[in-house]
Amino acid sequence: MIEDDFYATLKLKTGEEIFAKVAATEEDDRTLLLVTNPIIVTEIKGRSGVMGYKMEPWLKTTTEDMFIINIDDVLTMTESSDIEMISMYQTYCRESDKTRNNQAKISRKMGYLANVNDAKEILEKLFKNS
Repeated sequence: MIEDDFYATLKLKTGEEIFAKVAATEEDDRTLLLVTNPIIVTEIKGRSGVMGYKMEPWLKTTTEDMFIINIDDVLTMTESSDIEMISMYQTYCRESDKTRNNQAKISRKMGYLANVNDAKEILEKLFKNS
């Protein structure tokens, strides 16, 4: 049975600290965490101290947004009720979904497409005429 989702910070035994929407489930006498859109939050510091936060995906080489983590791999976990952090996380998730769904595909509407030889010929003519 899957418990209700909640926002949490997880410290993994590997030393990684992630923030995500989490749901816990029991399977074969072990607890698994379903982690949605896990991110790493890094403080951006300036001369006057912390200026903001940088959010980036936990795993950068995948397009998946849900992961399963065994509770045995978690050092500690704390539920977050920080409205500002949750709001930043939700904004990050919306923006990354937009980026993933709107990736541009090359088409003739974007401009003239040519092979290298044709483009070279056209550019040489433009150069000679200028």
